[in-house]
Amino acid sequence: MTTILVNQDLCTRCEICSIVCPMSIVDPADENTLPRVREANAPTCIGCGHCEVSCPSQALLLNVRPNEKVLLPAEAGNIMPDDIAFYLKKRRSVRHFTKDEVPKEKIMEVLEIARYAASGGNGQPVEWIVVHDPAKVKRIAGLTIEWMKALVNTDHPMSMYVPRLLGAWDAGYDVACRGAPHLLAAHIPGDNPIAPVDAVIALTHFDIAAPAFGIGTCWGGFVAAAAMNYAPLQKEIGIPAGRKSAYAMMFGYPEYKTYGIPRRKPLKITWE
Repeated sequence: MTTILVNQDLCTRCEICSIVCPMSIVDPADENTLPRVREANAPTCIGCGHCEVSCPSQALLLNVRPNEKVLLPAEAGNIMPDDIAFYLKKRRSVRHFTKDEVPKEKIMEVLEIARYAASGGNGQPVEWIVVHDPAKVKRIAGLTIEWMKALVNTDHPMSMYVPRLLGAWDAGYDVACRGAPHLLAAHIPGDNPIAPVDAVIALTHFDIAAPAFGIGTCWGGFVAAAAMNYAPLQKEIGIPAGRKSAYAMMFGYPEYKTYGIPRRKPLKITWE
């Protein structure tokens, strides 16, 4: 299959596609030829699309599902520095949710954004499980507590905190899933050493994009830790064979709004 498709009427032979290719497989154009990827180099293409999106004249098309190409409207996606600063600084971990369920269509919109997260070698190893049923989220919380009970009087780093957490659970407070109506689980190939980082990057995209849709999120550390080790929880979540849980995130509509920006530790930078 031809790796790139080039419109000879639009190509200006600027060579940018060749320069930006991270795999250095796009041969630059000259007076007589258009940019190309030689057949021997085609298997090296990682499908990142840098060549396509960096073409000023839109002459080049990466031949990966070309019918799905979406044109980028002029000025689309440009954000003023103050806007992005306030948007990110006001982002909060939400631990109090309404009982209203987020429609699946809206969740899909946020995951569609997360689909474009960076991944090593553009491998895109992250897949998702959306636990949409609040009752199932409660069962997951209960299984997480079961896992915690096994940590009592062990040398696990969480051991000293577990009695207090179990006491809160017994008092009716959901310390595992915070009463969230939904849970997002990222899972990755079990044999991919860089996929855990890819998953965190993708989850961060979801975390950052969600507030624009009115959705609040909270990283599910307890659920994530349990899901990496506790088979009953892995089964309940539905982690496929050959794959492993990477991390989890609770989400839903926030019960309370954000009206300010809290302080943080002073910035520490070493310039070299």
